[in-house]
Amino acid sequence: MTKRRTSRSPLGGALRRAMTAMARAGLRAGGRMAGEVAGSLAKQAVDAAAARLRPPPGPGDWITGQAIGAGGARRYFLFRPPGVSNAERLPLMVMLHGCGQTAASFARSTRMNRLAVQGRFLVLYPEQDRRVNPQGCWDWYGTVTRQAHAEASTLMAAVDQVCLLYPVDRTAVAVAGLSAGAGMAALLGTLHPERFRAVVMHSGVAPGAAHSAVSALAAMGGRREPELPAAAQSLPPLLVIQGDRDRVVAPANGIAAAQSWAAAAGAAAAEPRALRRGKRHPAMVTDFKLKKRLVASLCLVEGLGHAWSGGDARQPFSDARGPDASKMAWAFVARQLDR
Repeated sequence: MTKRRTSRSPLGGALRRAMTAMARAGLRAGGRMAGEVAGSLAKQAVDAAAARLRPPPGPGDWITGQAIGAGGARRYFLFRPPGVSNAERLPLMVMLHGCGQTAASFARSTRMNRLAVQGRFLVLYPEQDRRVNPQGCWDWYGTVTRQAHAEASTLMAAVDQVCLLYPVDRTAVAVAGLSAGAGMAALLGTLHPERFRAVVMHSGVAPGAAHSAVSALAAMGGRREPELPAAAQSLPPLLVIQGDRDRVVAPANGIAAAQSWAAAAGAAAAEPRALRRGKRHPAMVTDFKLKKRLVASLCLVEGLGHAWSGGDARQPFSDARGPDASKMAWAFVARQLDR
C-alpha cells in the first residue's frame, strides 16, 4: 500500500509564516510593554518614596531622625527655623498626621513651618510606619491590647530625643493632630499631662470613647462617649476644631471632647461667639473656663468636612476655605505659654 502524500499550498505556507512572525513580534512587543510598565511602576515607587522625604518648601532645616520605644521604631522629621543657635531654648509643637497622610504631606497641608519661622519655634512631625498600619493611622484606641500606650511611648521617646538633641524648652511643648493624630494627641495629653502645655484636636475622637478597632468605628460615628482618666483634673488646656459636615468623624465627637475635658476640671461653658474671616467658612467658638482659667475651647466650623481647616488645597484632607487652623492652634498654644 502506497503512502499518500499531502501537498502544502503556497498560500497556506505564507499564512503560517505570517502568523508565526506576528506571534514573535507580539511577544517582543509584549516584552517591551511589560518592561515599560515595570519601569513606570518602579519610577512611581521611587517618586513616592522621594516625596515622603522631600522637605516642604520654605527656609529652615528639615531634619530626619528615628526614635525607638515600646511601640517599635518610628521615623520623625524636625523643622528648625533658620538661624537657630544651640544656646536658645525654643517651644516645640508636635504635629501628628492623620490616616492617608505622611509627615511631609501634613507639613505641606498645615503650613505650620511658616508659622514656626514667624513665631520662632520647632515643629516635630512623627510618622506612622506603614508596615504597622497600611493606612498610616496612629493607634489611638487600642487601650485593651495596650498598643495605643505602646505607640504613645514611642512618640514620647521621639519628643525626649528631640529635646535632648536640639534647643527645645522642655517646659514649652504642645501637641496637635488631625483625625487619628488628634485622637493620639489627646491620649498623650491624658497619659502625660505634665509634659504638654496644650493639646489641639482637629477632627478626632477623645480618649476612652473606644478600646478596640470595632469600638473605634462606633466612636467615629458618634455612638460612644469619652471616658477620661480619674486624674483628668490636671489636664493641659484643650483646643478642639471640628467641621460640622465631617462624614468620617461625627461632629458630636468634637463637642463631646471639649465637654468631657471641661467636666473633668469642673469648667463651665461661656456664651458662644461667632468667628468669620472674609469668605472663609464661619465658625462658632465656645470657651470652657474654671473661674478665669481656660480649660477647653471648641471651634465648630460650618461647612467643613474631614479636613484641616485653612490647609493647602493641593494636599489630602485639606480645605483652604476654612479658617486657618494652624494659626488658631499656635495662637492657642502661645497663650498658654504666656501664662
